[in-house]
Amino acid sequence: MTVGPEPHVSHMSLTARITLLSVGVALVAAALSGVAAARYVAAGERAVLRATETSTTTTVDPGTGRVGAPASPATPAVPAAPAAPATKSVRARVRAAIADSTRRPAQRVARAVLLSVGVGLVVGLGAGAGAARILTRPLRRTAVAAHAMGAGRRDVRVPVEGPREIADVADSLNGLADALTLSEGRQRRFLLSVSHELRTPLTAVRGYAESIADGVVTGADAVEAGRVVLAESERLERLVHDLLDLARIGADDFRLDLADIDVGRLFDDAATVWATRARGRGVELRVERPEPPGTVMVRTDAGRLRQVLDGLTENAVRMTPHGSPVVLALLGPRPTDPSGTRAVLQVRDGGPGLTPEDYAVAFEPGVLGGRYRDERPVGVGIGLSLVHGLVQRLGGGIAAEPAREGGACFTVVVRDAP
Repeated sequence: MTVGPEPHVSHMSLTARITLLSVGVALVAAALSGVAAARYVAAGERAVLRATETSTTTTVDPGTGRVGAPASPATPAVPAAPAAPATKSVRARVRAAIADSTRRPAQRVARAVLLSVGVGLVVGLGAGAGAARILTRPLRRTAVAAHAMGAGRRDVRVPVEGPREIADVADSLNGLADALTLSEGRQRRFLLSVSHELRTPLTAVRGYAESIADGVVTGADAVEAGRVVLAESERLERLVHDLLDLARIGADDFRLDLADIDVGRLFDDAATVWATRARGRGVELRVERPEPPGTVMVRTDAGRLRQVLDGLTENAVRMTPHGSPVVLALLGPRPTDPSGTRAVLQVRDGGPGLTPEDYAVAFEPGVLGGRYRDERPVGVGIGLSLVHGLVQRLGGGIAAEPAREGGACFTVVVRDAP
């Protein structure tokens, strides 16, 4: 579901838009104020000029004694006498006009400024209302979509439009919705895988337990049934422990027993154990380590690091067909490794390997298990996820890539635990 019209993204940032809008409003207000002030000042100056011209050209009619325009050439003008009442009145009006002409421009300028401020305020309010409408409309749409996602909907998308900052918010929300959809889909598949993995041993335990309880299985058969029940219960216990470790691996109560250990000795112990198990499955186990063997001291949790190595090796032995090799390698720090690397552990196999897309999601819980359940002897799909989490908690790194033996190669960078 898409909320709103078709996408349209503006390349101008929100900051630039607001700045240009503010400058435009200021320029409009200043222009109006300047035009009004200049207009009224010019009117005042014209009034002064008219009053001055009137005072210099005023004449007195000799017959009537009235003040009038200049006399024609046929009738000579008689200048007004200083003591004449009409002349005094004219001069008073001239002085009043001059005083008024000097006082009124200031009043007119004040009125012009007030008018300009009023016009600027109206323009600013209109521009602000328009900008608020433009900016808040996509934000309101985004808020509605976020509330819908919070209510459980995952089909909500917001059009990526408007200024760059608003479009980035919409794009981020859409990305979050996609990520939630993908994550929840993986969780559902993971739960299905776990349910399938739990159902198999539970079915065996229940079946043998009912046979023993009903007296169907007795004597030596009962002993064998007990062994099956014990093996399946141990399998369930391991699965439950792995699930708990995976759930708690990022929590504060996940303990690490740190100590200075020799990675070379831990590697040799693991190689000895897995050589026997690999032979039982018809797989050749090869060991590679530097010559002469030296001491590689690392401050880490020996039990968790051994769990990492065992998990990767068990996965490789299970996936490798009879006659193909599994390689355990202990390497020194390489130029491409992160700073602080003390040692590098590699587990390579000659199995079917993975596709490039599978390597990208190899450490996601349940992804590979659900994808290859009908093709390969895979487990529930939490082994690699647990290994990845342990390595990260120990301060190292892990990567998956194709192996030269034909299968998959998992490389663990060992560093001092934080």
